[in-house]
Amino acid sequence: MRELKEKIVEALLSTLPITVIVYIMSLTPLFSFSTAELITFTVGAVLLVLGIGLFSLGADLAMTPMGTHVGSGLSRQRKLGLLLTVCFVLGMLITVAEPDLQVLANQVSAVMNGTLLVYTVGLGVGAFLVVAILKIVFKKSLSQILMLFYMLLFALALMLAVTDHLDLLPMAFDSGGVTTGPITVPFIMALGVGISSILGDRKSKENSFGLVALCSVGPIMAVLILGLFSSSNLTYEVPDYSVSADILGAFLHTAGHTAREVAIALGLIVVFFMACQLIFLKLPAKRLKRIAVGVAFTYMGLVIFLTGVNVGFMPIGYKLGCSVAGWNENFLIVFGLITGVLTVLAEPAIHVLNKQVEEVTGGLITKKAMMTGLCIGVGASIALSMIRIVFDFSLVYYIIPGYFISLALSLFVPPVYTAIAFDSGGVASGPMTSGFILPFALGACVTLQGSDAVLRDGFGVVSLVAMTPLITIQLLGFRAIVAEKVAEHRAMKQILGEDDQRIINFM
Repeated sequence: MRELKEKIVEALLSTLPITVIVYIMSLTPLFSFSTAELITFTVGAVLLVLGIGLFSLGADLAMTPMGTHVGSGLSRQRKLGLLLTVCFVLGMLITVAEPDLQVLANQVSAVMNGTLLVYTVGLGVGAFLVVAILKIVFKKSLSQILMLFYMLLFALALMLAVTDHLDLLPMAFDSGGVTTGPITVPFIMALGVGISSILGDRKSKENSFGLVALCSVGPIMAVLILGLFSSSNLTYEVPDYSVSADILGAFLHTAGHTAREVAIALGLIVVFFMACQLIFLKLPAKRLKRIAVGVAFTYMGLVIFLTGVNVGFMPIGYKLGCSVAGWNENFLIVFGLITGVLTVLAEPAIHVLNKQVEEVTGGLITKKAMMTGLCIGVGASIALSMIRIVFDFSLVYYIIPGYFISLALSLFVPPVYTAIAFDSGGVASGPMTSGFILPFALGACVTLQGSDAVLRDGFGVVSLVAMTPLITIQLLGFRAIVAEKVAEHRAMKQILGEDDQRIINFM
């Protein structure tokens, strides 16, 4: 209970800023929120706090230990075929049931078959989880692998442009961001830690990261290939974001639907873990009980959190986007920047990532430094998305230069920073981004460019949220290198500047 209390306090401090901003905006003449909308948002905010607190505790007790045990247990079998097969199936199953992906599939169902999209993304994640495991086993450079596959992504994007399917590019890159959600991230990151601890070498710190980064590439590539075979005449219908007058009924209906989705997602992981337990893990009963309690906390936290986001935050996000865009375009960009910074604080998987980064790096990269870099990166990405909506230009003008810069930085910073940066991009684009920021962008796009431009301009915000931390976190690493070199230069200068009388020669 003491740990739960601490987690809820942290969650309250994380969600308070964005909640306060919405309340302040509701007092201005610019926004006219109804009583039902404010009540729905307030209940959603309370559920958000409780859900993040429960989820964070559950991740500590269950998701992270389960991933670590499975990774190390599979690695001890010393059977590469078994390891790759299990990881492919695991990556595909947990992705297919990822709640964030279900949200995106529902939003794009008017353009593409939602079920087909979900399974295509699942295959992409499973395939690239295998690539990530092979990277650890054969000790290959993450930056070189990323360069290869992002060059392939750019080539596929060019093919989309040639075949008149370029409007699908934002949705494809968004699918890579939403795939790494609150269920997938803790388990996959811990899986990498477990595997690298057994199969890794002196670079095990670098090897323990990078799985999320590669798993984000798979869905993009899979959806781009799928887009090449889709119709070129695409129309998009904006979902209904209105608030129901039956507030209790809306929350109960969404909670029931979300409970089933999360049960499937967690159930697949639990069944898989129990199979591993029976075959080779053989963990003691005491540890299994702790994991079971953690799974229960994770389940309750995700159901509560996603219900609060879907019912309380999505309608408000859409209405905010419509209102701000209709009032002033310049303020829309500034508001996007502020909202992006505050949204990062409320992403549940961000806290899991920051804690694991601090532990694995031995405090070299602190949680505070990680959070600062992510806030700057995500805030900038939302502002850039608003600029794109205002001036109506292609996502390509952001994606290609952005990834070229991030890949170029990987040549000058320690590999561990590159791995952490690319993982951070996938983690930052979680349920708060798809549940609040994406509706905000859609509302702004509908107001400024019309519903016909939503597929081209409205989508893509999730992909930018996933891209900008790649640059900011690596710049953080570059700054650390420069500071270390400067300190070393000063020390050497001081030593060489001393006279012979103050130097003790032991030879």
